[in-house]
Amino acid sequence: MSGCRLQPAKGRAWRLHRTGVRLAAIAAVVWPQIVAWAASPAEQVFQEQLASGEFAPALQAARGQADAQMRDAWLVQLSEAQARAGGSGAFSTLAQVADDRTRSTAARSARDIVQSNPQRGGAQADFDTLMDLITNTVKPQTWDDVGGPGTISPFNNGVYVDASGELKRALRPETARGLAVERLASLVAAENKNPKLTVPLRKISLPRLEKHVQLALAAGRRPDDEMLNLAGLERIKYVLVYPETGDLVLAGPAGPWRLDEGGRAVSADSGRPIVQLDDLVVVLRLLTATPQATFGCSIDPTAEGLARTNQFVAASSAAPLKPGQRPTWLKDLRNQMGRQSISVEGLDPRTHAARVLVEADYHMKLVGMGLEPGTLEVPSYLDLVKPRRGQAPPPMEVLRWWFTLKYDAVRATQDRDAFELRGSGVQVLSENELLNHLGRRVHTGKSDPLNQEFADRFTRHFGVLAEKYPIYAELQNVFDLALVSALIHSEKLADRVGWHMTCFGNANNYNSEQYRAAIGPAPRSVETVINHRVVDGRHIIAGVSGGVHVSPWSLTKHQAIKVDDYGALDAQRKNSTAGELPLEAWWWD
Repeated sequence: MSGCRLQPAKGRAWRLHRTGVRLAAIAAVVWPQIVAWAASPAEQVFQEQLASGEFAPALQAARGQADAQMRDAWLVQLSEAQARAGGSGAFSTLAQVADDRTRSTAARSARDIVQSNPQRGGAQADFDTLMDLITNTVKPQTWDDVGGPGTISPFNNGVYVDASGELKRALRPETARGLAVERLASLVAAENKNPKLTVPLRKISLPRLEKHVQLALAAGRRPDDEMLNLAGLERIKYVLVYPETGDLVLAGPAGPWRLDEGGRAVSADSGRPIVQLDDLVVVLRLLTATPQATFGCSIDPTAEGLARTNQFVAASSAAPLKPGQRPTWLKDLRNQMGRQSISVEGLDPRTHAARVLVEADYHMKLVGMGLEPGTLEVPSYLDLVKPRRGQAPPPMEVLRWWFTLKYDAVRATQDRDAFELRGSGVQVLSENELLNHLGRRVHTGKSDPLNQEFADRFTRHFGVLAEKYPIYAELQNVFDLALVSALIHSEKLADRVGWHMTCFGNANNYNSEQYRAAIGPAPRSVETVINHRVVDGRHIIAGVSGGVHVSPWSLTKHQAIKVDDYGALDAQRKNSTAGELPLEAWWWD
């Protein structure tokens, strides 16, 4: 019968094969069941298994389907049947769907079914809540409805779990005990490695991570702590591309994490902040959806405040300050300046990533003005001011400092399937701004030697500062994510592995559940950053403005990426493959 065609009533052409009927072209999701008169024996058995609620053998049948599109279609049908039955395995079944667009649409459908029919009716005892609790909390990937060895079923005297996969109504105590040991052994064998172990290089597959986040959201759950903290990833060192397995991998040092006194997740070993899922999604979504997009923040004094400050300084400079007057005078000076305004561009100011930019920028200015201690190598700007006798101190003006990207190079293999990020990633730039009589800042495009020296010192010793103040390491993580996101876009890495970012990508592209980063109050203003010194009886007053500007595109141009000729990067890629991973795994060491 090979090659024959049948024309059903709806006019859709189906092609008959020796192995049975299959669709000539399967759309993203196949919803209708294949009609009985055209079904092969295997399909008939599969449909009977769905109808009778025999989900474990149905799952095995779907896994054994050779055609990838048909396999996805069967898995989608199975997940719908599980959702209608009120079981907890619908979303775990969808984790095995290969095509992420099919999985995204099917997850939304399963979610809608579950929400419309949250629990089954009937006069029998309601075991569903207890069974769902067990299968959702005790090793969720090891139960029969997702292909694992364990089964769970209601019976008159309670709930029994069988590690062999066989449903039994009663067991002698010694048999049950032996099966419990067997199940425990199977769990140990299938368990992923411990994310709380310190390793020099942990690999995280973005498509696999997205899949599990998306299915958790569809099931009504938030991503777990391991997902939110990217399995303890401390820094991104490599971006690895595996088209053969559909993996786009971030790799870097990782280990156990804890919350510090500020509530941020940091390495339990080094105290360095952990790369955050929220930051990844926020930055990735912006830079992959909008080519050449930039983001950043600015903290600036108001023109009115600068004008008032100029007038105050002119009036108070007529006579020298008396002993004990300096604290009051400095307080009055800050009052004249007023609060500085905060603006965030490109990112939602309520997100964690945006708040990192603002906090890092503000703290850098406090260090520069001597309001927070720097390090031995990074004194404040005012400490650097040492005019010679008879030399006039710097005039009252606004110093501008801002953070931007600084990477030594992005290196790639010849095939551009592995990339290495080099350098600290962060630098401080400087400029001197003049003030006119209205308090308006006038850009000069120049930086005097003292201003430049502070910026250079901060850049050179950024690593030391990041160890002392975790906010700078958090900024570094956001900068790494910006460079990675630009690489994904510029090198079309997602396309190369068949990843469509249905959950992490632009929310306007798909109707499926999108990951939503946590949000908090947006920063709008902050206390002014200004300070004063007296050198040789002269007043030295300095105010500061600036911000953060992130534009990674020049670093990800094709010609800007250097090729690794030594083969070390290619070897790193080959040594970092996923291998055989459990279904629930999205990272490996």
